[in-house]
Amino acid sequence: MLLSVIIPVYHGAISIAKLVEEVQENLKAYAFELILVNDGSKDNSEKICIELAEKFKNVTFLSLRKNFGEFNAVMCGLNYVKGEYAVIIDDDFQNPPSEILKLLETAQKSNFDVVYSQYEEKKHHHIRNLGSWLVNQVTTSLFKKPQDLYLSSFKLIKRDIVKEICQYKGPYPYIDGLIFNITDNVGKVIVQHDNRHHGESNYTIKKLASLFLNIIFGYSLLPVRLSLFLGMLSTSVALVLSILQFIGTIDYPIRLVVLFVGGIQLISIGIVGEYIGKTFLTQSNMPQYSIKIEKINNAQ
Repeated sequence: MLLSVIIPVYHGAISIAKLVEEVQENLKAYAFELILVNDGSKDNSEKICIELAEKFKNVTFLSLRKNFGEFNAVMCGLNYVKGEYAVIIDDDFQNPPSEILKLLETAQKSNFDVVYSQYEEKKHHHIRNLGSWLVNQVTTSLFKKPQDLYLSSFKLIKRDIVKEICQYKGPYPYIDGLIFNITDNVGKVIVQHDNRHHGESNYTIKKLASLFLNIIFGYSLLPVRLSLFLGMLSTSVALVLSILQFIGTIDYPIRLVVLFVGGIQLISIGIVGEYIGKTFLTQSNMPQYSIKIEKINNAQ
């Protein structure tokens, strides 16, 4: 099998049937499968996906017991991949299914491990664009990725890389972070990006903040190093002020130093606590996802 197309579904009852039909039409010349992962949708998505799995032999349907989040839903789908390449595409039609072939052609032509879609004009909500910009700045620094590479959710991953990604069993997967920890053989291709066909983006400020914190605390030691720097800074400032007061150069309230040093200590404790908390949840075998319904396709 050449392609496995993973579609995380969240409140996609209106669009998912049409999206599956278009994927079937655009990829009919290839051996491929579709993996639909319902991420705890509260609408009619589950029922429609079951009907699609019954209608098409190359559709696998997985329904999660609750909303675990997009990355967890994608990880679930990746564990069922049979194709030589896995393509991840959202259920909102902002990425036309026909553009999947651009990702595939780019990967085959240049033998890339991963190919990201890039947009000449993004049609995302401004909140998501702001979050994407912030994540791009952080990931460029942490993962040494090219500055001009946008980490889009619409991407293609070679099966060898998929297998290594799936070795991660922690409860807080960040797919792009795992990719850049595995390979730097990454390409990109310009694709069409459309407006959403219906509804509004599921990305909120809360979700973007959660993603940002997950990247920072789950895939880097930057906060610990920042805590060390702040500790050294506070110690140095306190030492300099003490010397200046001793020689009579300045006279300052000692409470200000105590407040400053105490603030640094609280920040450092919070940073350490965040790492300990994530380590605890990981070691306690908190699941990435829990499957309620599993309908495996018969595609070969």
